[in-house]
Amino acid sequence: MALSGAPALLPVALVLLIGAARPLAASDTILLDGRNSHAEFSVKVLWMFDVAGQFGGVHGHVLVDRARNEAIVDARIDANDVHMRRAGAEDWVKSAEFFDVARHPEIRFLSAPFPLARLAEGGDLPGSLSVRGIRGPVVFNVRPSRCARAGFDCAVEATGSLRRGMFGMRSRKGTLADKVELSLDIRVESPVVPAAGG
Repeated sequence: MALSGAPALLPVALVLLIGAARPLAASDTILLDGRNSHAEFSVKVLWMFDVAGQFGGVHGHVLVDRARNEAIVDARIDANDVHMRRAGAEDWVKSAEFFDVARHPEIRFLSAPFPLARLAEGGDLPGSLSVRGIRGPVVFNVRPSRCARAGFDCAVEATGSLRRGMFGMRSRKGTLADKVELSLDIRVESPVVPAAGG
């Protein structure tokens, strides 16, 4: 799905992320807005019913490289702060059978460098996902921006998926799908914070 206004949005996104009004630096670090950023997951049971949950917040930062007009996202999720319809389901996804939060309380997404234009236009965002202490490749798809100031006036929305087996979750193969759907709604803090050594 193409966003008809994407070319007009791109200069605004570049100004916001690169901080053109400030003295030039090699790079900038923009903090994620942990209170207003969210991550969700869902997995099918018996190939028909979705079991879904939402994590309490997403923390981390976006590192912007001015010279290359690129950015890297480093997002960290507190796997222990998960909310579901039933408390029993929360206990299950926290258990060693699923996210194993006692030993691995954090889920981390680290993107590959991506062009800033992707925030306005949308597209693939490859990177690595660390779950249960296991790191594997993942590709999120960023949706075209719904506003001029992506991340500030509206969330940057992305969807992706992982295979449970790749991250050591191999139980209940007869009743639980291997594919886990993921979605991220990311907002960023303002103002821009200079990166160390930038």
